Amino acid sequence: MDKIKPSAIQSNAVITAIGTYVPERILTNTDMEKLVETSDEWIMQRTGIKERHIASDSQFTSDLCFEAVHNMIERYGVSVTDVDYIIVATSTPDAVFPSVASQVQSHFNISHAGAADIQAACAGFAAAIQLANGLLLSGAHRKILVLGAETLSKITDYTDRTTCILFGDGAGAILMEASHDRHGDIEAVYTKTDGSRGHLLYRSSLASAIGEHDIQTNGLIVQNGREVYRWAVSHVAEGVQQLLEKSGYTPAEINWFIPHSANMRIIESLCERTGFSLEQTLSSIKQYGNTSAASIPLALDEAVKSGFVKPGHLLLLYGFGGGLTQAGVVLRWSF
Repeated sequence: MDKIKPSAIQSNAVITAIGTYVPERILTNTDMEKLVETSDEWIMQRTGIKERHIASDSQFTSDLCFEAVHNMIERYGVSVTDVDYIIVATSTPDAVFPSVASQVQSHFNISHAGAADIQAACAGFAAAIQLANGLLLSGAHRKILVLGAETLSKITDYTDRTTCILFGDGAGAILMEASHDRHGDIEAVYTKTDGSRGHLLYRSSLASAIGEHDIQTNGLIVQNGREVYRWAVSHVAEGVQQLLEKSGYTPAEINWFIPHSANMRIIESLCERTGFSLEQTLSSIKQYGNTSAASIPLALDEAVKSGFVKPGHLLLLYGFGGGLTQAGVVLRWSF
């Protein structure tokens, strides 16, 4: 099946609003030089990151989600009280349970909604869109609030110079609605997971280590950066190409490519291998760092606010990360 357009269902799943939020505190590369042996030049050359936003001690993922939704409401005048499902993609929930999604439900006094967190690491936002799309097309739901949010600073080892320079905090929210007349929908999706490589990027909780590795992590992020980079530039590039084939579009026909902002060098390699130009590629890496599930909505919203993304534009969103999991979506922007 090339496109998700079931003949028995006439409505489309349409994105109707977007909002974002990042914490006020900024951690610059100069600040990083005071924490570990590194430099602004070294970080920029290897990652493309200039700064990242860091949550305060009293700020958690739910707080960032609240602010992103408030931002969306203020900008578009939409209501969320009639949302009938809430999906939050995050690897850093306030607690294992209750879910962040249920806290969003309570904060906005949404009277009748299902709520669930999903954990697909950096692929989480695209995966959440896929799930919301299925719920809307099935007819089971009419209006879904989708969020990608992280407070990665709370699980970052600031003594590990190879990982602490990467991560930041942020949140993005979108409304997805079933619509019979709005021009825009999800045109193709792609997913793939290779759990055998999960030990290359993980955060332990109940187990002290993953696979054959005997590492005591105390719940912090552990990454084999070299191997993750190799996987990303080869296997993720193949996934992007598979999604393009499913959609029936060429890179030249896609207006904006929005990959997960893991590392600027990875993004450049993906563009070289998939045929996208850097000029049509959106990233949030320089000003926000790697924000995992929040990186795609942050990059998208910057382009929306700048007027680059316009109604009718074709977007290819592609997340990849811990799992190792990939999730991609081709959609047509509606506003």
